[in-house]
Amino acid sequence: MPTAIIDGIATYYETAGSGPPLLMFSPGGFNATLDNWRTQGQYRRLNLLGQLTERYTCITFDRRESGRSGGRVERLGWSDYAAQGRGLLDELGIERAHLMGGCVGCSIVTTFAVAYPDTAAGMVLFSPAGGPRYRMLQQDRFARHLAHVAEHGLAQVVALAQAVDKSFSQDPRVGPWSTVIRRDPEFAQRYAQWDPRRYTAVVTGMSRVLFDRDTVPGAEPEDLMLLNIPSLIVPGQDASHATSAARYLQECLPGNEYWDVPVSGQTEDTAAGRVLTFLDAIAF
Repeated sequence: MPTAIIDGIATYYETAGSGPPLLMFSPGGFNATLDNWRTQGQYRRLNLLGQLTERYTCITFDRRESGRSGGRVERLGWSDYAAQGRGLLDELGIERAHLMGGCVGCSIVTTFAVAYPDTAAGMVLFSPAGGPRYRMLQQDRFARHLAHVAEHGLAQVVALAQAVDKSFSQDPRVGPWSTVIRRDPEFAQRYAQWDPRRYTAVVTGMSRVLFDRDTVPGAEPEDLMLLNIPSLIVPGQDASHATSAARYLQECLPGNEYWDVPVSGQTEDTAAGRVLTFLDAIAF
């Protein structure tokens, strides 16, 4: 099991294929595991990873607090997730890579590009998460978790997380550290001993920092406008991946390529080909 320790947190990752490196930030909300590229929704249908590995070295990983990666109770922002990706490239000795995000991974990709522009060769932003309904859903999820904490306490959150096999996205009561609680008994013990008031402040701040707008969260629009990194935007078309979110990125990112094809037209035969055509045209 390949694991890198990044900022004191274990990161589970895999590499597949050959060619220039492509660092892939997984879809899946608060269950953003590398397996989602193969098993979740449209990504399973499109077989993107299977086709991309034919020409690129695809680096996939479980985002911190997801799957087999570790975590730490702290107020998380997009920059923390971006730093995990940068740390993984450093661990692998890679100075420059293409970036690809699916769903919420697009927010991390744009944050990464702003923070480490010399490291990003190109960006693929596939079905970016965003829109007013998305913001409302995420903020409600945090509120429901904190209501459960207020009523039952953190020890009961640990007991619930260990009793059910659900992520924060599936059952808000278990909170954003549920997978780490299940995997790491020492972490679970420390988590249960947190002062409830301090914990509430951490989670409240996390909700505000992560989901502060009705467009694509992550990098500020003014920073996006200053980027000089080739980008391909592929729109989504539902409540959590509003087409308006993709259009927002189109408006903010200079010189981008916008694949103006509805989700119904994004197929296994067309989607990977469009991504590969974009990546192949970038001088690496």
